[in-house]
Amino acid sequence: MLEGNWTGESTVPSRGLYPHQWSWDSAFIAIGLRHISPLRAQTELETLLAAQWADGRVPHIVFNPSVPLDAYFPSPDFWRSSAAGRAAGAPRTVQTSGIVQPPVHALAAWLVHLADPGLSRARGFLTRMYPRLAAWHDYLLHRRDLGGGGLVSVVHPWEQGMDNSPCWDRPLSRVTPAPARSFRRADLDHGAPDDRPTDLDYGRYVRLAADYRDRGYDDGPARGAARRATVEGGGGRRVGDFAVEDPAFNALLVASEYALARIAHELGLAGSARQAHAERLTAALVERLWDPAAGMFLCRDVRAGELIPERGVSGLVPLLLPDLPGDLAATLVRTMCGPHFGLGGTTRLVPSYDLLGDAFDPHRYWRGPAWFNTNWLLERGLRLHGERGRADALRKGMLHTAGASGFAEYVDPYTAQACGVTGFGWTAALTLDLLHDRPARGRNGLTATKGGNRG
Repeated sequence: MLEGNWTGESTVPSRGLYPHQWSWDSAFIAIGLRHISPLRAQTELETLLAAQWADGRVPHIVFNPSVPLDAYFPSPDFWRSSAAGRAAGAPRTVQTSGIVQPPVHALAAWLVHLADPGLSRARGFLTRMYPRLAAWHDYLLHRRDLGGGGLVSVVHPWEQGMDNSPCWDRPLSRVTPAPARSFRRADLDHGAPDDRPTDLDYGRYVRLAADYRDRGYDDGPARGAARRATVEGGGGRRVGDFAVEDPAFNALLVASEYALARIAHELGLAGSARQAHAERLTAALVERLWDPAAGMFLCRDVRAGELIPERGVSGLVPLLLPDLPGDLAATLVRTMCGPHFGLGGTTRLVPSYDLLGDAFDPHRYWRGPAWFNTNWLLERGLRLHGERGRADALRKGMLHTAGASGFAEYVDPYTAQACGVTGFGWTAALTLDLLHDRPARGRNGLTATKGGNRG
């Protein structure tokens, strides 16, 4: 699957539906590729970060100029990155989107390094990656703390990666959708309409992206007195119609901050500030997003200044954090295995949304189906917190489902029926990782972040 999706410099998620390079897809793909070609895994990340903007952001799409414009929407002529993003430092030699995706990259870079440290050192892989990764994290920490509480906010559902999650319905309801006649959905050429976001949701996505583009992809003033003087809603700088603090996005930043500390140590640099960032983010995550009644983390609507009462898989992902308080980790496991997500009972893989939620749909994108990247994260979180039996069962379920579904983009959480497209990049890559990275005590790369230089 990965050979077929390889372009020579990066791996597309899917030749038909997603014919360009996607940010967090490439991070997960590199994690799998490291087992069969550490060089290709390094190249995957290097290609992505070569398109980084001067302000530090890593765009969620890097466009392949050989792909026709009508093969994917929004296409480069919609984003107009080199023109609209000039003030933010968009690259001139490559076209990208102007929004971001979850910061899995430092974690991926560290795991890729560990796969062949000799090759990594000979090529100066971490030496070249470190300043780019540090700038990426600094962009998020200093430009995206829109709520003023220390957590990163996303300004578009595509940034969080779980595009049409019911967790976004409330803040999205404030957005006036772009007229249907103003765009053409290329995704419906490759996916069943019942599996994809609705036209109403898509119209809102387009409106949000166009408004951000027309503001020059400007996130406002950096953290400090100037931004605190323009308080609205959640206590930070003035925000638009959509600004959400998401538990998975922030948890992945924590994991990557720990990985960046390990990279700094490998390079002989001070990593204590990165570890301190991770610890502060973990504390803010618990303070701002933990909901004892729900038994999990919830998203926070920054504009409204309140938690969003929807249980999405994003709220379980902080289980992968090493400093998560033990009682919270135990509660997350109970929630994951309880009636809302059904792991080990009604479901073999963790669904993307609450099985009992009013908006649950077993086939529609992130409104219920199970995804392999989130389950990969949860498998590692279970193992990290001593739930070896559950982790082994989830690993077995993922391997069986991946093969039986033709490496599907996502699956029905009850029947494991393939949804979306098959031959999907990160499904194949994370299957490779599970096959090569056999369960063993201490093998969790997410724990390779604190104390010494353990691999």
